[in-house]
Amino acid sequence: MFDELIENEKNNIISTLSELIKIPSISEEENLLEAPFGKNCKEALEYVLKIGNEMGFKTKNIDGYCGYIEFGEGNELVGIIGHLDVVPALKEDGWTYSPFSPTIIDNKLFGRGAIDDKGPVVASLYAMKVVKDTMKLSKRVRLILGLNEEKDWKCINYYKEKEEWPSIGFSPDANFPAIYAEKGILSIELTNNFKIKDFEIIDINCNNNALNVVPKYSSITLKSTTNSDLNYLKNTENIKISFLDSSTIKIEAFGISSHAAHPELGKNAINILIKFLLNNFEFDSNYLNELYNLGFFDITSPRFLSEKELKDESGILTSNVAYLEYKFNKLIIKINLRIPVNTNLDDILFKYNKLKDYFENLEVTKISAQEPLFVNKESDLVKTLVNIFNNKTGLNENPIAIGGGTYARAFKNFISYGATMPGDKDMCHQANEFIDIDNLILSCKIYADAIYELAK
Repeated sequence: MFDELIENEKNNIISTLSELIKIPSISEEENLLEAPFGKNCKEALEYVLKIGNEMGFKTKNIDGYCGYIEFGEGNELVGIIGHLDVVPALKEDGWTYSPFSPTIIDNKLFGRGAIDDKGPVVASLYAMKVVKDTMKLSKRVRLILGLNEEKDWKCINYYKEKEEWPSIGFSPDANFPAIYAEKGILSIELTNNFKIKDFEIIDINCNNNALNVVPKYSSITLKSTTNSDLNYLKNTENIKISFLDSSTIKIEAFGISSHAAHPELGKNAINILIKFLLNNFEFDSNYLNELYNLGFFDITSPRFLSEKELKDESGILTSNVAYLEYKFNKLIIKINLRIPVNTNLDDILFKYNKLKDYFENLEVTKISAQEPLFVNKESDLVKTLVNIFNNKTGLNENPIAIGGGTYARAFKNFISYGATMPGDKDMCHQANEFIDIDNLILSCKIYADAIYELAK
């Protein structure tokens, strides 16, 4: 019933999203007054709130941590939760186009945030507009805008402390037709003494890679302590050797980035570097060798975990070795695990702590944890949203489970809903991220019907 109105807004939707992509809103915790996640995130929030205000919505900036756009009447609150922050992107990361200069080619809008999550947020906003302009609802509808989703969720935690909680809703930050289950997420840090025989480790670097991204780059700089000939080290596929002087070398590994929920779609540069080191150097302990033999660097099913913990209906346990650093003669490794919904996160953490039985002086630290999301596939919420999608598209899809973590798990009776279409490649966190414009408009139409059904 809203399709024609949304078609009339098509140019405005594209324009709004393009302007939003121009803002490089990478969340940075700078502790600035009214900009706790940096000036660019502040600008992105203010821009969307301004658009919402011009559309006639009630808007609120919640101390710079997040904001919301609302319409409707009634005691019950329907929520739509999206985010305006994005993961980092540089032209040299493999982008054909500048990541923060929106470019339309072959009906695709390229730019960082196009699908994760600025495009779906803009689609949700215009869906709210056409419903507000034509229908009277018995509930309020609120679009909540986060600024720290790609890092620590401090934005949504702040919202939950300060504002009213919605009783039902969705997050437009994953896949259609609907996500009924999201794996648990656990990030762990391992620290241990580490030395390479006959070499001083000058530096280890992975460009400060985010934990939820498969690293595309990693390097180590080494200085020989024996003046031995280093010419035996040769460039190989994905490895570059640079001689900084007669005794100092830099080894760089190049991979392909992807979302940590889909490590099989990327190529982990840290894993490439570790394998090269194991094949070409000797170490003062068996630490790295044994980690490798235990399957620590495997992207699925590390071998020291039991079979029952590795897979259920939500999928298989996956691991992303996301971060590598060297400080005070210690090697720091950070990993991001996506854990099946029926597996207790503490049980997995316990198994990683058991690695201390293998290695003297090993420290294991939990960085963060997010419990899984699970909503019954037969619930009214899941069935309603799936039916809307299938009716709008003519498809016959069933709800799915994913390894990603969305704001849907922040509240009860929430699921993630779009905007990646069934069968489409997941472009989240990837170079040349884009949203197909036809799918952007189709998503807006789906969201309008969903808003009406949840709030009528």
